[in-house]
Amino acid sequence: MTASTQATPFHKILIANRGEIALRVIRSARQLGYRTVAVYSTADAGARHVLEADQAVCIGDPLPAQSYLRIPAVIEAARRTAADAVHPGYGFLAENEDFARACKEAGLVFIGPSAEAIAAMGHKAGAKTLMQQAGVPCIPGYQGEDQTPERLAEEAGRIGFPVMIKATAGGGGRGMRLVSSASEFPGLLRSARSEAQSAFGDPEVILERALIEPRHIEIQVFADRYGHAIHLGERDCSVQRRHQKVIEEAPSPAVSPELRARMGATAVAAVRAIGYEGAGTLEFLLDREGNFYFMEMNTRLQVEHPVTEAITGLDLVELQLRVAAGERLAINQEDVRFSGHAIEVRLCAEDPDQGFMPQSGTMALWQMPARLRVEDALRSGAEVLPFYDSMVAKIIAHGASRDEARRKLMSGLDDAVALGVTTNQSFLRRCLGHPVFAAGGATTAFISQHLDPLLAKDPEAQARAAAVAAVLLYETADPHRQRSRGRDPGNRLPVSLRFELAGQAWRVDLTVHRHRFVARAGDRTVVVEMAQLGDSHARFVCDGVFEHADLHRDGAVLLLQYRGQSLRIDDRTLAASTRAGEAGGDGKLRASMNGRVVAVLAEPGQQVQAGQPILTLEAMKMEHVHAAPVSGTLTALHVRIGEQVGASRVVAEIDVSAPAPLAG
Repeated sequence: MTASTQATPFHKILIANRGEIALRVIRSARQLGYRTVAVYSTADAGARHVLEADQAVCIGDPLPAQSYLRIPAVIEAARRTAADAVHPGYGFLAENEDFARACKEAGLVFIGPSAEAIAAMGHKAGAKTLMQQAGVPCIPGYQGEDQTPERLAEEAGRIGFPVMIKATAGGGGRGMRLVSSASEFPGLLRSARSEAQSAFGDPEVILERALIEPRHIEIQVFADRYGHAIHLGERDCSVQRRHQKVIEEAPSPAVSPELRARMGATAVAAVRAIGYEGAGTLEFLLDREGNFYFMEMNTRLQVEHPVTEAITGLDLVELQLRVAAGERLAINQEDVRFSGHAIEVRLCAEDPDQGFMPQSGTMALWQMPARLRVEDALRSGAEVLPFYDSMVAKIIAHGASRDEARRKLMSGLDDAVALGVTTNQSFLRRCLGHPVFAAGGATTAFISQHLDPLLAKDPEAQARAAAVAAVLLYETADPHRQRSRGRDPGNRLPVSLRFELAGQAWRVDLTVHRHRFVARAGDRTVVVEMAQLGDSHARFVCDGVFEHADLHRDGAVLLLQYRGQSLRIDDRTLAASTRAGEAGGDGKLRASMNGRVVAVLAEPGQQVQAGQPILTLEAMKMEHVHAAPVSGTLTALHVRIGEQVGASRVVAEIDVSAPAPLAG
């Protein structure tokens, strides 16, 4: 180490984050010989990152989602454990200049850029001005101080529609609205500002010309404190939903070596211009003509960093730790080599069939494919909490070619078992298999353009799944029944089973002869022959094909992983029959998920129309409006603002005998 090296050695790292990123940092820290400290909210007391760190400190309060953002509590946890460095993960604190400054003032090494660099790039308007000064191409727009609605509307007209409204302090798609016409602008501006104020405490916005169906390309950069900076190629993050990334890959199928060199050189020049240190990502939009424009810079490690690690062979967290300790980057640009292709999917606790509604609850059975890289913090029996982001795992495949990586990832998703909480697993599998994605043609409009086929159900596959579900419901109903093929008790009487599967009511008639079942599901007949049945696994022949399924039974609920789908089967055989379409007809409004009440939009005694908003729940950092299921008089409201409610709880009641008058 030369005399000019500015060393900042440390020995114990506090990780100011939770879940899979905390575990990711622990792994690399231990490989370099560092001790680790976890922090946790009261809701996370038994979480894996707490159990795997060398020490852990509770910084919880009645609002667990806010616990990890309490800067004084994090600094105090470092003091109590004698930690001398802090890694912020990639949560809000990672881009919080006040947190970086507080760490420095407390004598802690902040494993990230300086507070000044975070401030410079964390504000979209200021960052865009800096990038323009550095010669980085930017999207035409408005980032002025005059934030009056009149001035913003005037500027939007000057830019030309469609226009994008973006929160200056925002990220993750919050405070962002696409405006197609001048008439839409006032309402969408109010909505964007309200969301920005709620999420970031700052309603300020910028305006940009909206590019039609661009690619979202980001460049990974690294810089040390001595002015040496490199880039590690690009990631394509175009597959998004509500401006939030779903699938990421490296390299991009739309970026040539020449374009990569130009974008990389631009990104390196940008970080040098602001004296940046550590890991960072410059995000660009790439249009159809191959022009790229700066969007924003993330002054932290990205969720999707594993795909870059896969194709470069580098450990980005290790590089972060070395740079933070004052080491020089030992890699020159010409040393960076790219090998093969990597794709990552974000497995989220959400229900695509219900508008991607966030889900929470107990993950009864959790088994991820060992042959792929999986970043997660779950285990069987763990709780998926409603307080945090909906992502529960990242699954990454690397191959010699893009098609090999895609094929490996689809196979891994087929084999992943996530039973107990609904996820987007099957949706991800269909995205990867879609011809447009397979051909490398996905833009930011991919999901919106192809949503119907991505959500479409195959009637034959549904009937087959219903038949298998009926057989396994029947077979698991009696825990003492002999469960191997050679010890079947013989002929059994015909039986009819009624159950709900994927929101659809089914009646399946079974004719049983020894281990052989003839199932009538709808207008289809399926033959199932049981071979073996265990507590969590079944083997059987379905219409002549030998297959297997993972399962978990809890009372009247059977959770089933079959042919790449996670299914919940609610046995209604012994329940009172209900008429189709009756849901909500009793006038009871039920919570569609676990969440916190953030707004009450009606009062008892008020006349309401079916579809009228009654209250808003917040879960996993997203707000969801709950509307009246019927028209009538709101007779009871069973919740208040700030209250945490469970899924299916009755939150309001409407008297259907006194319908509200028709509007107009």
